[in-house]
Amino acid sequence: MSHIVQIQTEVRDAEAVKAAAKRLGLDEPFHGTVRLFDGEATGLLVRLPGWLYHAVIDTSTGRVQYDNYNGSWGEQKHLDAFVQAYAVAKAKIEARKKGHSVFEQNLADGSIKLVIQVGGVA
Repeated sequence: MSHIVQIQTEVRDAEAVKAAAKRLGLDEPFHGTVRLFDGEATGLLVRLPGWLYHAVIDTSTGRVQYDNYNGSWGEQKHLDAFVQAYAVAKAKIEARKKGHSVFEQNLADGSIKLVIQVGGVA
């Protein structure tokens, strides 16, 4: 039996953040404080392609702070791709912790299909 699930992602796992950055070919995230246009933010810093400011991830709250000035200082699609890669990485990490195998398929519309087989190891 298969199920389709939609989730709202909170970014709370540093290991999955690093896996998402690696998957997208980004520099490894690091902890720090940066100035955004409107103030300072502290957390895991992710440099997205072409963005003026880092995205800042507070793993204790799951919140991602960023300033792309409605796309003028960075394209939203890069943040969306990062969040998608994070969700995939987190799902794989949790499934494998429970001894399940995970199969991934990239779909034509840009979405990613994960099939988690209970009891298998990949």
